[in-house]
Amino acid sequence: MFGKLFGGGRERPTADPHALPVPRRQKNGTYPLRALGDTRVLALVEAADAGDWQAVKAALAPFDLGRDHAVLGELAELDGVQDWIGRAVEEDKEHRATALLISGARHISWGWEARTSARAVNVTQEQWRVFHERLEIAEEQLLEAAELRPDWVTPWRRLLTSGRGMSLGPAVNETRRDAALRRDPLDLETHIEWVSQLQPRWSGEPGQALAFARKAFAGAPDGHRLGCVIAMAHIEEWVESDSQDHLDTPEVQEELREAARCSILHPAYERPLGWQEDFNIFAMALALSAESIVAPRVFHELDGAYTSWPWTYMAQPEKAYARFRRRA
Repeated sequence: MFGKLFGGGRERPTADPHALPVPRRQKNGTYPLRALGDTRVLALVEAADAGDWQAVKAALAPFDLGRDHAVLGELAELDGVQDWIGRAVEEDKEHRATALLISGARHISWGWEARTSARAVNVTQEQWRVFHERLEIAEEQLLEAAELRPDWVTPWRRLLTSGRGMSLGPAVNETRRDAALRRDPLDLETHIEWVSQLQPRWSGEPGQALAFARKAFAGAPDGHRLGCVIAMAHIEEWVESDSQDHLDTPEVQEELREAARCSILHPAYERPLGWQEDFNIFAMALALSAESIVAPRVFHELDGAYTSWPWTYMAQPEKAYARFRRRA
């Protein structure tokens, strides 16, 4: 996967035969990552956009959708999938679990699109109705997918999101978290979802999420991407805080530096499909903490690649990314 060593002991990645060409950069030198930067994912997205189930199945061949959150996320966020995926669920008995998984994940995203990111008091009754209607469909489909494929982790991680949206309570959501972590104890996306669940805005207690993240990361091997859970927990702390410089302390800066060095910047870190999101998570956390030692290296590795998550927590995400990049 890697070539010769370069500055600081890191290895220079070899050319990826599936990498998409870097698109024309914006004036600020950045560009939004498309289809995880991968030609195979782009083919999958284009097939789904065309509503071609046979082509979607063919394009899914290189991927394990039951464990690959990033690839499933590309389908979940694609508008229009909900218009045709129901037919695949009903007609393709051989691939019913896959169709249910895609449909369930899409219905969660579609539900949140109806609800919007507005505060609960500003969501209309009609928006709530549509939101819950779509989440109920997602729940039913994801539970069936999980039953059909008991080895899959992705349905359980998605059920955490729908369970939070439907206010199913701690007992249900803890059961779902445990189901996901039994299948993959180091699953980053499940940990990040639980960090969100533990925020005060979702009935958690202050400090709970950070304590959970620290305990999880302490059990991860060097080079594992689970270090991102530390960065995400600090971002969530910033979201909950009334202070814009909440993270600007030597203690937070040092914790983020150590987490980055032990995970995404460690020689053992293997860049997964969509690795740029891991780096964007750290880029945002380090930038918010005004960290100046590791942040430049993280932004340098990204080379301008921007992912919407987690920058969507900011009013103008791409502009914020570009601004912090310049500072770094």
